[in-house]
Amino acid sequence: MKKKLTGARVLLTTTLLTTIALIAKAQDGNAGINAANTQVRSYFAAGTNLMYAVGAIVGLIGAVKVYQKWNSGDQDTGKVAAAWFGSCVFLVIVATVIKSFFGV
Repeated sequence: MKKKLTGARVLLTTTLLTTIALIAKAQDGNAGINAANTQVRSYFAAGTNLMYAVGAIVGLIGAVKVYQKWNSGDQDTGKVAAAWFGSCVFLVIVATVIKSFFGV
C-alpha cells in the first residue's frame, strides 16, 4: 500500500532541503578547514596514547596465548609469537610515523 505525497508534505520537504542548501553555502571553507585541523591536532595526543594502550593490551593477550601454546606443545608457537609481536610493533610504529609525518 503506497502513500501519496500531499501538497503540504512536498512543500515542507522542498522548504527544508532549500534551507539546508542555503546554510551549507553560507559557511566559509577556509575557516572550516582550519577548525577541523585544530580539532584533529588537539585529539591526536589522546589518540596516540589510546593506540599505545591498545598495543599493550594486545601484547598481553598475545603473551598469554603464546604461553598456552608453548605449554601444550604446539608446533606453530614461533609463528604465533611472531604474529602477535609484529602486531604490537606495528601499532607503535604507526603511531610514531603518523606523529612525525604530520608534525604533531
